[in-house]
Amino acid sequence: MPVENEFEKVPLADLILKGIIPEINQPRPIVLVVDDEIVIADTLTVILAKEGFVAITAYDGLTAFEIAKIIPPDLLLSDVVMPGLNGVELAMAIRQIIPDCKVLLFSGQAATVDLLAQARAAGHNFTTIEKPVHPAELLVRISESLGIQQANQEKLSA
Repeated sequence: MPVENEFEKVPLADLILKGIIPEINQPRPIVLVVDDEIVIADTLTVILAKEGFVAITAYDGLTAFEIAKIIPPDLLLSDVVMPGLNGVELAMAIRQIIPDCKVLLFSGQAATVDLLAQARAAGHNFTTIEKPVHPAELLVRISESLGIQQANQEKLSA
């Protein structure tokens, strides 16, 4: 004998609208974090993951480029000065295969100026942040780069 359901049926859409459950299959921005300083890369990845981003870590430019070919990022967050493929070269290479990928570069070294000048000469204008950067400032800059409004940022954390 079938059991009668004593509970009221509530459409899933109503639960999402009321904020009772998060929206299912809500795309989360993918951020590729690249720094040859492992502690910095790992720390940034943890911060971004806690804020609701899909954060992927690479410790050098060549590995980051290989990752980007498999999992196209919405944003590249990279140190500029790295051995091998530097952050500017990486950004230009990723933009060739993923033109819509946003780029946010950070560095604490003076050599960055020359590298960015070379990028501008090649037609690229990348946003840069100076190291050290406070996590709150970094999150604001990432949100600005991705065009995420503050209200949407709160949804990422849900």
